[in-house]
Formats: sequence, C-alpha cells, structure tokens
Amino acid sequence: MKKSVPLIVGNWKCNPMKTIEAKKLAADTAKLFKKSDIPYVAIAPTNLHISTVEKKIAKSPIMLAAQNVSPYTVGAHTGEQSVSQLKDSGVTMVIVGHSERRAAGETDQDVLVKTQAVLAAKLIPIICIGEKKRDSNGNFFKEVEQQIKSFARELTPAQQKKVIIAYEPIWAIGTGQTATAEDVKEMQLFIEKILTKLHDRKTAQSVRLLYGGSVKPHNAAELHTIGSMGGFLVGGASLKAADFIAITKAVL
Repeated sequence: MKKSVPLIVGNWKCNPMKTIEAKKLAADTAKLFKKSDIPYVAIAPTNLHISTVEKKIAKSPIMLAAQNVSPYTVGAHTGEQSVSQLKDSGVTMVIVGHSERRAAGETDQDVLVKTQAVLAAKLIPIICIGEKKRDSNGNFFKEVEQQIKSFARELTPAQQKKVIIAYEPIWAIGTGQTATAEDVKEMQLFIEKILTKLHDRKTAQSVRLLYGGSVKPHNAAELHTIGSMGGFLVGGASLKAADFIAITKAVL
C-alpha cells in the first residue's frame, strides 16, 4: 500500500451479535464503498465472522483484518487462531496490542511476539499504542515511548517499514472524548521522533500511523488534515455502514 493513500480500518470488536447481522453490515459497507473510491479500507470482524465477511467483501476493494492473533503457529493451544489460519481465511492485516487486550493482561512482550509472527507470515501488523490518561506535565509521552521501544528496537528497519502503528489514547476510546487535531499532530511528530532515534529518519517517515479514539463523520476531516496521520482505526462508527463510509470520504 502506498503511504500517501490513507487507510481506514473498521474494528468491529465483539459485534454484531448474530452472523446474519455481520453479513448485512459487511454487504452494506461493500455496497457503499466503490472500486473507484480512495482510501484503502479494511474491516476487522470477530474471528467467528471472518469467513462470512470475507465472502461479502470478496468482490470489493475492502481488505480483511483480524482483531487478534495467537503467537503460536500450530499445535495444542485451545482457543487460539494462528497467523497461518488467519491468512488462509483471507486476512491481510492483524490488529496487535489493542488497549482492550492490554487491559486483559497482554504485555509488551506478547505484542512483540505476535508482531513477529505476523511479519513472518508476510501479513501486516497494526500495533496499537496509547496512554491511559493525560497529565499537564506531559508524562504520558513516557508511556507511549516505552510501548514503541518495546517492539521497534527488536525489529530491523526493513521490518519496521512493514508495521502500521495505531495511536489510540485510551481515555478517548468509546468515551465520546476525542483528542484534538493538535494533540494528534503532536503525537504524530513524537512517534516519528522516537522511531528516528531507534532506526533512522527515512524508516520513521515510511511507517504509516493511524489515529483511533471516538472518530466520527463530523470530526474525521479535521483530525486527518491537521493531525497528519495516515488514516484511522475506527471502532463504534464502523458498526454503521453509512457512518463508516462517511469517514472514508472525509479523508479524500
């Protein structure tokens, strides 16, 4: 994917409840997103609905993503889905280290191992980072820096260029609160600064950055234009096809 073209990823999380609803949402989204449209668009349904969604978007330019992956390749690991299994199901991207996974106990080391597994399978990892809360002294930058370092210093520049980083301030996820466009721009510059220190400027600037956190049709254009990220990781708004497509059109 060309970095100059924005990427919008819809993370359905544990929604919708029924397979027939997932089928309709995928079909409606594909119907509204035409081949002539830009940007790149991807949908991340539950693993249970991946097959259903894949069939509905197969003839569209929409890509299929997964919300999580096992660090294991195969074997006696009950309840896990390996990266090879996801790839065989049509998945091209995998969300890694989402804050809700981290809150459930996923560690920086887990994120690293999963990232390495996704890269080894020649898929694209979307690594989520973000602070739990903001403070007036800017200490939250240290939290974000540590998350970046935990995986970036273990990757080669070539590997790093294949990674997408999604900045999602936890306090803005599902709360209705949104970082300002200026906040997003500040974090974009900060992330590039850290990646430059760990690798080099060319590598840092080649990494696609996404913003996630209460992105809606009414604020998407400003967040994209001023925030200077390479797209969005959209949660709740991706559950309504019209809202999700409105966000994709806001970055044109």
